[in-house]
Amino acid sequence: MATVEPVFGNLRYDKKLDRFTLRGQKKLNTQWHLYCLVHNIEKLAHYRYAM
Repeated sequence: MATVEPVFGNLRYDKKLDRFTLRGQKKLNTQWHLYCLVHNIEKLAHYRYAM
């Protein structure tokens, strides 16, 4: 079992992504997906260096 809270903490406090800057559902979803993409790419980069 995993918890998702560290993901939000990482995005909010470490990357300073604590608010959305765009208006509208489609733009907001796009911005959220970009935030998640940044988080996942960083995880992949750290995982590859650890191997």
